[in-house]
Amino acid sequence: MTPLPEGLDRALRALAGRRPLLLASDYDGVLARLRDDPSAAVPEPGIAEVLDRLAGVDGVTVALVSGRGVADLRTTSGLTGPYRWVGSHGAEFDGPLTGELADRRDALAARLAPVVAGTPGARLEIKPASVAVHVRQVADRDAAASLLAEARRLADSSLTLKPGKDVLELAVTDADKGRAVLRLGRELGVAATLYLGDDVTDEDAFRALGAADVTVKVGAGETAAAHRVDEPAGVRALLERLAAILA
Repeated sequence: MTPLPEGLDRALRALAGRRPLLLASDYDGVLARLRDDPSAAVPEPGIAEVLDRLAGVDGVTVALVSGRGVADLRTTSGLTGPYRWVGSHGAEFDGPLTGELADRRDALAARLAPVVAGTPGARLEIKPASVAVHVRQVADRDAAASLLAEARRLADSSLTLKPGKDVLELAVTDADKGRAVLRLGRELGVAATLYLGDDVTDEDAFRALGAADVTVKVGAGETAAAHRVDEPAGVRALLERLAAILA
């Protein structure tokens, strides 16, 4: 098992003594390897088992916080534990979007569809609270950058732009992962939170959490997180270590 940095191990030992405890994680790029086909992003080996162990600890809540819609997240991950599910960057928290927001999302999709169709390899994804332009499979990287720039140009001021790795998501709400994690923490009355994330949208959660919490960036790149692990082996090592401490 991949050893953890000493500072992170020390932080996990301190975190384990606090209750109630929220363990929240992004899915793609953290619990599952990033895939060109998002439907193929199954959990890494051992992840489902260690999440079940953590969720079974008294006073511990495990939450999956994703840009995916909750239905898509449940189906793709295959995870079935007693987890809290937060989708669409926090927009799917207590239920689906209202009709007005869904109408705005559909109008946005109709506006972007012909633009995306003009770039070979690009894909338009319609989510419960947003529309995402994916360019991971666009071979011409200049064309990929141009498409994302055009999507930005077509966005009106009412939309919330959420750039990620080879994707630009245009949301019809201003929900973000930071607000969602704080809201869930208040609901549970938590003493501390662990948050794992790898993408730009996870930085909202890293910045929102406080000194008593533990924030972990998965992979390379600038971050507001206090700690970092490599992906994906480092995530499993972290979760296994925390499960052992909690036990």
